[in-house]
Amino acid sequence: MADAPQSRRRFLSRVAGALGAAALGGCEKLSESSWFPKVLGSAEKLNSVVMPAITGRRAMAQEFTEADLSPTFRSNGTALPANDVYQALAAGGFADWKLEVGGLVDHPRAFTLEELKGLPSRTQITRHDCVEGWSAIGKWKGTRLSHLLDVVGVKPAARYVVFHCADPMEPDGTSPYYESIDLDDARHEQTILAYELNGAALPVQNGAPLRLRVERQLGYKMAKYLLRLELVESFAGIQGGKGGYWEDQGYQWYAGI
Repeated sequence: MADAPQSRRRFLSRVAGALGAAALGGCEKLSESSWFPKVLGSAEKLNSVVMPAITGRRAMAQEFTEADLSPTFRSNGTALPANDVYQALAAGGFADWKLEVGGLVDHPRAFTLEELKGLPSRTQITRHDCVEGWSAIGKWKGTRLSHLLDVVGVKPAARYVVFHCADPMEPDGTSPYYESIDLDDARHEQTILAYELNGAALPVQNGAPLRLRVERQLGYKMAKYLLRLELVESFAGIQGGKGGYWEDQGYQWYAGI
């Protein structure tokens, strides 16, 4: 039974890969298909009810050794946001970048990258499973999200953390990528805001300067190019209202094991 969560992750990530042509088109073509949202939908019903009962919400995703690292860690989704502000920040080495944290918190504030690096961190070697049908193992270092939440103070009404990104998903620059997780996942030991990959500064193609790693979920939950964190009670009024860009297109909100 201990192998069941990892087997489910491999199954979900390989469903897309097994159908080759659809996977080559990436997440957008998958979301437009008639079959893929149904697969994720059926998986979510099992995952969100049965799997937590088996593993518990605090169960750890598998961790690996440096000998297991993939030769390369490809980019999932966008490799460079079509956002003039982001590109200017990148050109300046992200010296002027800040992460805004607000919503249902006691002490809203903005953190520089150096301030985030000064908070308690975690390093972990884990496998990224993408619904496009590929996986890779990488070594991540980042700020523990649980500690960041303690710094700003979470109000009792808050239920979710919403991650707002610099990545516009439409040609006209609208519909920025966003994602969300609940507070259980936000406070999980392996949930970090990663600023390093394989011992070096996070590359732009992998989400620089900061991305979410929530290791018990599939890749589309791990938002890149973070600009703002918002603590909310519900998703009402946030873009499509379903908790994430791909969720607004038909993907399921819970993509965990």
